Amino acid sequence: MKKLPYSEGSVFLVPLQDGGYARGVVARSAPHGKVLFGYFFGPRLESDRNVDTSALRAEEAMFCIRFGDLGLIKYYWPVVGRIALWDRTKWPMSETVRRGGLGAPKPTLVRYADDDPSQIVGEEVLENDRDLPSDGLAGYGFVEAVLSKKLA
Repeated sequence: MKKLPYSEGSVFLVPLQDGGYARGVVARSAPHGKVLFGYFFGPRLESDRNVDTSALRAEEAMFCIRFGDLGLIKYYWPVVGRIALWDRTKWPMSETVRRGGLGAPKPTLVRYADDDPSQIVGEEVLENDRDLPSDGLAGYGFVEAVLSKKLA
């Protein structure tokens, strides 16, 4: 099996649609890759050179999401470093909410395994969604679009 170009704690760049880059951190990876959980950061970087990774903190992320690793595997998203003294407890998995449309059941809280963001370990019906992130799995194009909009 080919070695993955990332691991937990890897810092990578996400190219934005109108130029520049955002930064991302791999916080969790499924055992054989493919499904990741990450944190994403502004401000927009104009260059992919001399990227500072020292000030990244989970609590300062613009958003976090489960996403596929294709952008990293295809090297569209270059890995530029690693969080020094990586401590996964400082980069927790967030709970998410599965929301339905009109006439759908109430929102459902979804929890994933701390060591595998592809494995659901619990679900709970909620009265309201508590403004938690939406459940789902984002592709790299979706992540690029969201970051481009947030950093416009």
